[in-house]
Amino acid sequence: MTHLKRDHVLQRFRTEATTILGVLVPSLLLIVLLAVAFFRRQVLIEHQRAEAQRLQQVNAAMVFSHTSEGILITDAAANILDVNNAFTLITGFSREEVLGKKPSLLSSGRQEAAFYAKMWQDLRLHGHWRGEIWNRRKDGEVFAELLTISAVADSQGQVQQYLGLFSNITADKLLQDRMENLAHFDALTQLPNRILMADRLQQALYQAQRRGLQVAVMFIDLDGFKSINDMHGHDVGDQLLIAVAQRMRLVLREGDTLSRQGGDEFVAVLVDLPNAATCTPLLQRLLDAASAPLHAGARLVQVSASMGVTFFPQQQEIDGDQLLRQADHAMYQAKQSGKNRYHFFDTEHDRSVRCHHESLERIRQALDEREFIFFYQPKVNMRTGIVIGAEVLIRWKHPELGLLAPAAFLPLIADHPMAIEVGEWVLDTALAQIEDWKRAGLALPVSVNIDAIHLGQADFVKRLQQRLAAHPAVAAGDLELEVLETSALQDVAHVSDLILACQEIGVDFALDDFGTGYSSLTYLKRLPAGLLKIDQSFVRNMLDDPDDLAILNAVLGLAGAFHRQTIAEGVETLAHGEILLLFGCQLAQGYAIARPMPAEDMPVWLATWHAPSSWLNQVPIGRDDLPILFACVEYRAWIMQVASFVRDERDTAPPLCLEQCRAGQWRNGDVGLRKVSQVALDALGPLHNEIHELASALLRLKQDGQIDAAIAQLSELDRLRDRLLPHFLELMQQVRSERGAHEHPSLASSMAIAPQYLY
Repeated sequence: MTHLKRDHVLQRFRTEATTILGVLVPSLLLIVLLAVAFFRRQVLIEHQRAEAQRLQQVNAAMVFSHTSEGILITDAAANILDVNNAFTLITGFSREEVLGKKPSLLSSGRQEAAFYAKMWQDLRLHGHWRGEIWNRRKDGEVFAELLTISAVADSQGQVQQYLGLFSNITADKLLQDRMENLAHFDALTQLPNRILMADRLQQALYQAQRRGLQVAVMFIDLDGFKSINDMHGHDVGDQLLIAVAQRMRLVLREGDTLSRQGGDEFVAVLVDLPNAATCTPLLQRLLDAASAPLHAGARLVQVSASMGVTFFPQQQEIDGDQLLRQADHAMYQAKQSGKNRYHFFDTEHDRSVRCHHESLERIRQALDEREFIFFYQPKVNMRTGIVIGAEVLIRWKHPELGLLAPAAFLPLIADHPMAIEVGEWVLDTALAQIEDWKRAGLALPVSVNIDAIHLGQADFVKRLQQRLAAHPAVAAGDLELEVLETSALQDVAHVSDLILACQEIGVDFALDDFGTGYSSLTYLKRLPAGLLKIDQSFVRNMLDDPDDLAILNAVLGLAGAFHRQTIAEGVETLAHGEILLLFGCQLAQGYAIARPMPAEDMPVWLATWHAPSSWLNQVPIGRDDLPILFACVEYRAWIMQVASFVRDERDTAPPLCLEQCRAGQWRNGDVGLRKVSQVALDALGPLHNEIHELASALLRLKQDGQIDAAIAQLSELDRLRDRLLPHFLELMQQVRSERGAHEHPSLASSMAIAPQYLY
């Protein structure tokens, strides 16, 4: 029984074990199979991942090597780790030449430090930067690139590398510049066109208001350009326009704008002017630049310019277009006044004219009601003190506006038949005045200005004879006619014939404002006027401007070569007269002699007039003395440059080397004067040193920001400047004495000498 139970239990155990194994074995087998399958799958995934990574690396390497964009990789300290082939092609640097170096080896210098500071700021804040930059190739060529920089960080956010990707966009930039150039610049002269000029003018007006400075707007029109175009063709005309544009542009300062409006019209915008007078020397230089002759092949062509000038700000609100219209109007006035000159737009007069509706009819009314009056300015021989005549000057005694100068009304009737009527009346009145003076025992010849349109009358000589006949007490030699040089040049042949016809009846001519036109040998030969009036602009500035002194020298030499007399206008000081006499010019008129006066004041003035003692019997200098005189004027010009720099009217300081100027060179023996003693040079030494010491002190104050203190001492610099001329004249006298010179040829018989500038 016991055995039966045990067998039964064993049988149950076997049965249950078999059952359990029947269940477990397939499960275990399934688990093993699943595990094997999972393992094989993981192996496959890892293989695929490795293959994908390998392919990615291969592709990245191919992109790195074959892309057309330059790539450079740096470490966190911006040291170059690697570059691609495109980098080498674009920059010219090989991989070996740049490894371990900074990207700054490509710097072109065009970007300032602030540019790079902003770049690194963006990289730190955002992890990337993109923009345009100018870099430099190994061969020195500058190129533009579009650059993207990305920061590569690790899992903790620490930057490990920087990746730079760039492409060469120089061609695109050049194309963009060309398109902008076409849109904003004149194709012929490369000057700004109307569009760009309008934008710069608007910016200039804004800056002037912000800084409290002035802006000058100039409208420039070339005189005689159409004739050159018609006579020589458009190619020559284009060459002339290009040359004039280049010359005028060189005259302007940095920051000023010269634009071509079209045809032969230009507009200039001058910025940062302390006052209106600041630009006056620049205006004359622009006129000189425009009137310089041009060789076009075998031809010599030449024009002049008429310029109108207006200023901003004004009392009333005004915009850029209105300023241009004002400048255009003033240019027309300059053209009507004889051309080759500038004319300022007078806002006060313009408002008065508009308010009172002044016009040709009002001028006719003034003529009918005898509102025009005459003033007379004496002309003298400075060397002898003899009064040789007087020039009649017309004024308008306006009932509301007061006494008006000719410029306020004569341009309104220029080229109008009324100018002939006014001219006839002036001649009659002048002849009557000569008769009145003769009856009072006063023999005083009178010169009368004649308008170009008046001279153009076919019967001018006949009518002049009739007027002389109507005043039998007046001899033909008592009358002299003055014509502007620029007016005479409009029709040289006609004016030449007219002068000869008038000279036959005893009336001579003077060329007024001589030196402001072409003043060429050809024109002077064809215009037989007996007297040349040297324009006052040269005379007034000759003490401080070597160029004006050289022009004066050249004009006197030209007059002497053609045996013409000369008279200088604008003699305002004794020093002006002394210099003119040294140059051999004896005849003069100006404020140093007398201001224009009514006819009734002339007898009293004549009774009391006597020439200054320094003028009487003054002997002209010889050719050997000219360097001393030019040195004095150059020295004074240098002093004015120092003062202009202190006042912020000049951008750069003049040189201060004590030994560079001609006086210093003379003292050192570097530039010799023949037979000059050391005693004569030492007499100039203390003043020479004092001027340089003061100039150096003023410039140091300016550099230290003490501008007011520097300006306060300018009066002392002016005082020293005024002491220069007597010292140089004394030096000249000593030189002449030591040479034992007894005869000093007139400058008119010697060649003109151009100055050698001080610095």
